[in-house]
Amino acid sequence: MKKNCGRSPWTKTEVRTHQAVINGKLAPTLVIENATYLNQGLKTWRTANIWISGDRIIYVGPDMPETADEVYDATGKFIVPGYIEPHAHPFQLYNPATLAKFAAERGTTTLVNDNMLLLLEPTEQAFAQVDALADLPTSMYWWARLDAQTELDADSITIDNRRIQAWLKHPQVIQAGELTGWPRLSQGDDELLQWMQDAMKLGKPIEGHFPGASAKTLTKMALFGVTSDHEAMTVEEALTRLELGYTTTIRYSSIRPDLPDIFAGLVEAGLQNYEKVLVTTDGSTPSFYKAGLMDETIRLMLAAGIAPEEAYRIASYNAARHFNLDHLLGSIAPGRIAHLNILEAKDKPTPVDVIARGTWVRRNDIPCYPVEALDRAMDLMPASQVGLELTEQDFSFSMPVGLEMVNSVIMKLYQVEHDTSMQVLPAGCNESFLMLVDREGKWRLNTVLKNFATHVGGLVSSYSISGDILLIGKSKRDMQIAFDRMKSFGGGVVLVEDGEVVAEVPLTLMGQTSDLPLEDLIVQETALREALFARGYQFEDPIYTLLFLASTHLPYVRITPQGIYEVLRKKVLFPAILR
Repeated sequence: MKKNCGRSPWTKTEVRTHQAVINGKLAPTLVIENATYLNQGLKTWRTANIWISGDRIIYVGPDMPETADEVYDATGKFIVPGYIEPHAHPFQLYNPATLAKFAAERGTTTLVNDNMLLLLEPTEQAFAQVDALADLPTSMYWWARLDAQTELDADSITIDNRRIQAWLKHPQVIQAGELTGWPRLSQGDDELLQWMQDAMKLGKPIEGHFPGASAKTLTKMALFGVTSDHEAMTVEEALTRLELGYTTTIRYSSIRPDLPDIFAGLVEAGLQNYEKVLVTTDGSTPSFYKAGLMDETIRLMLAAGIAPEEAYRIASYNAARHFNLDHLLGSIAPGRIAHLNILEAKDKPTPVDVIARGTWVRRNDIPCYPVEALDRAMDLMPASQVGLELTEQDFSFSMPVGLEMVNSVIMKLYQVEHDTSMQVLPAGCNESFLMLVDREGKWRLNTVLKNFATHVGGLVSSYSISGDILLIGKSKRDMQIAFDRMKSFGGGVVLVEDGEVVAEVPLTLMGQTSDLPLEDLIVQETALREALFARGYQFEDPIYTLLFLASTHLPYVRITPQGIYEVLRKKVLFPAILR
């Protein structure tokens, strides 16, 4: 039977069934007896028997039913609510279905997902995927972006009022944001402000994206209606957000692993109230998840001195309450969705057994997530295709300026130093050819990227914020070979040196995501990362560099479908060329 994990997931018939179980007329599908569990209402540990009917907790107390389909004895173990990732980007080479499986098997049974890639699809197609993902044991919620985070070309899908309203009103969408285009508010963009007010009227909070914001800017954004932010990078920034009433999400991600230092600082500062504190892994790249997801953030909170009862609450109940979902999630109590993590000890947050929506997804410490729903969800994700042939003329570079990397994601303008008419740039220099090409071949943009690497022959990626094709390298021949290999998959990331493929990550779904289990994808991505580091990539995360080269929410210049774009002045400096 199809399940909807929105705000009201049960039919009248199902609710009557739950009542019949309580009345002894039907047997629970699962009873966990002798359960020492974390009671969120009291913020303490209690012992009880937990009855589950289908995907719902229907009783927590001393009684046992006369019969049950299954009984699990939890003597000597500790049970906490399933963890909630409040800020997932489920398209970081992996796809939402494979991330949901990997996360749930490690105790993160609810994901609140970025809709960016789906936002750029036809709405009916996108919603069909959202509905299929709602059938998974993992509870899958979404947020509705209010901007595309790049400057799209004229033929792209329009981010207009009709599209935004459809997303805001979808029952799986529980917030608006993340608000990367917030400067438009101060510049008088009333359409954006109207969308924010529409979200508030629907009872959906608005998340900001305010790196380095002053207290004055945060105050202004609060007046516009923003209630949360995940961009605090220091203890002081986190405390400022809390002082101003923001729900403040602390990150532990592949490019911002700030959580350990911030929580140690909060403990040292004597913070007493953590009710408006959340934690996130912020869409980390696959290899970062070797240690886990929210279970790893809890482990780090415990190491920083946070009490177990508080740490588990931060990773579950706090997020549920923030999204107005605490009637369904974040607690072990009657009426909640049956997301339960069974632990060996209070200080070991990676569970040995996991129940997600009443289904075992880890049992006896062995993953057992049902694969049928995964297959159905991935069947609705469009297969990758690249309708483009590159010619020798496409590798013509004459741009006088290029992009210089300051770190993994921040770029500034600079004067090109080498002769770009040559076939191969000098070995060891820190300049590489850089191209962005429309997936269907309508336009291209050729320039130079400084500080990416010292000796990458050719790197091609269909993984980018705009969905177009990136080519980076010192050898035009290696770039062509890498492109042809990527095209044979329909999408992917391919690294070539001296005509030979060194590493590759096929992205066969939507041009951006892999169909592999995350465990296998981690192996591929780790090999690619190590190969790039060995060839002179010097920053934290090359995958994020590929994603954000076209992302106009970051300073100072970007390579976009419209051309080289200056972010602060919102101006195209050099336009893309029609092919």
